[in-house]
This record gives sequence, C-alpha cells and structure tokens, in this order.
Amino acid sequence: MIDKPDVDEGLLAAEVAAAWAVDAADLVFMPVGLDGNAWAYRVDTSDGRRYFLKMRRGEFTPSAVLLPGFLRAQGVRQVVAPIDLPGGGAGRAFGDHQLLLYPFHDGGSRWGRGLTDRQWIEYGEFLGRLHAVTPSADIAAVLPHETYRSSAGERLRTLGGQAAASDILGAFWDRYAAALHRLSDTVDDLASRVTRGRHVVCHADIHPGNLIADGDGPLHVVDWDAPILAPRERDLMFVFSQDFGDHPINAHRAELFGRGYGPLEPDQTLLSYYRGERHLDDIAVFLGSILDPEASPESRANDLHWLTRIAETVADPGYAP
Repeated sequence: MIDKPDVDEGLLAAEVAAAWAVDAADLVFMPVGLDGNAWAYRVDTSDGRRYFLKMRRGEFTPSAVLLPGFLRAQGVRQVVAPIDLPGGGAGRAFGDHQLLLYPFHDGGSRWGRGLTDRQWIEYGEFLGRLHAVTPSADIAAVLPHETYRSSAGERLRTLGGQAAASDILGAFWDRYAAALHRLSDTVDDLASRVTRGRHVVCHADIHPGNLIADGDGPLHVVDWDAPILAPRERDLMFVFSQDFGDHPINAHRAELFGRGYGPLEPDQTLLSYYRGERHLDDIAVFLGSILDPEASPESRANDLHWLTRIAETVADPGYAP
C-alpha cells in the first residue's frame, strides 16, 4: 500500500518495542505492495538492527502466521517467517490492526532486476522443496484447499457499472470492458475443464516481487499471506507466465529453473486457468481500490497504471491465458 495508514506512529513504535522487546528508535514507512488492507514499515533500533513490520487491518490468517515457521523448521531456509513474541505466538493486536515482525533482508525484490543464473536454480530448488513438504495435521487444518471457484468474475461484474459511471474509469471501461468480460467467460470455461491435480503446499504469490536478494546472494521468500493446498501449477504459473517481473522466463532460464526443481511437465490447462484467474482477480482488486473514495490521487494513479497494464495484455488479439 503506498498510502500511509491513519495511525499514530509513535504509539505504533512503542507497541512494537513493548511486544518484541526491541528498542524501536525509528519507523520508516515502506510504500510497497498492492494490498489495500496491509502496510509495511522498517523498524530501526538504537543498536543498528533492522526489522520488517507488517500491519494488517483485521487479522492475519492462521496459515500466514503458522506456515512460515513450520517450513523453516522443515529446512526450507528461504522462507522469511515472523519473529515469535517473547511470551509465545507471533501476532500482536494494535487497535483494529494486527502486527507481525520479521527479519529485514537487504537488496529489495527481484521484480525489476530479475534473477541471476544461480538464483534461477535456487528458485527451482525452493519451489521443489516447498511442493515436497508434507504439512503437519495442525498446518493442514488451517490451509485452504483449491476449489476452482473464483469470485473474481462476479466482483468484476459488480464493479463494472460503477466503473462505467466513474469520471476516473469511464474511458478505461469503454475501451476494455468487452475484453475483460471475455476473460471472465474464459476463466469459467477453463475451471470446468481442469484436471484436479494432487494438492501440495503452495505459496500462491511466488512472483519475483516476493523474492528478496542482495545482488547474487541467497533468495528470501516473503509475503506468505495466502498459502493454499493446490496443484503445483498454482505456483508454477508465476514461473512460466510472461506477466510477472521485468525479466520473465526464457529457454535458458527455464533450463536453470528445471535444474533446481527437477523433472516437471506442467498441466497447460491448469497453467492457463491460474494465469487467467490471476489477471481477473487483479483487475477486480484494482477497480475496487480506484473506486474507493478514501484513496489518494497518488494511490489511484499507481493502481490505474497496473490496471491498464493488465487490461492491455488481456485485450491483445493474441492473448490466451
């Protein structure tokens, strides 16, 4: 979220210091992510340490809190897990929000810079290891299961009337509405034709923007907000699509990824379903955020940029999920 939350940052810093027993000398707002209900801060301490603070309106899902620590315990070292509170547990309430504190890793995301050859191999190793993990009974109990029933098409239809009447989105809707409705129909058709694959633990948002690395250093995987038990194509869609990151996969990178992941022949119908459903979901999210009367002009401009980028892809005559 690029808009600051409406909270007292002094009280927030004091809450973090008391909850995790850290000397929070400074909070630095980080305008990252596209989730309208979550905000990020860097926490600087007086002794030079840094942490990443995530604040969510409402509560984090149990799987977002529990799964990363479980995966770390299973030896999946790339996972960035929340830091436990001294008294146990990880989440801390702050008014109407909940807080999670994480280690801070330098380098930033790989969305714009891409992955090095070594990191493409590690990307494959990470996903191969993740998809091989057997969740414990308590983890499996809180992970949602893939149903192939997306709400994105209905949200698109609900928001379409508002978009058509909007000064901000009227011209956009006139230009792209037909293509977006075609996409909704395509996603429904693909959902009816997918082969129900074996379910594995999936990150569900494993694009390069959620891979953190300093130079050619090791990868750190963040944003475990919505993991799911689903076919591995739920994650592999981000690898084999051209839509995620400024340096997407090509033949050379696919060979490197496969070297790390191991033999794989992804189900093309599942990949198409997940790619189309993700486009549809992102479109609905951005329409809703732009129509939000409390959104700032800067936030609307940022969301409209990404919305238009997706719509141009979908409206291309050669587009097929």
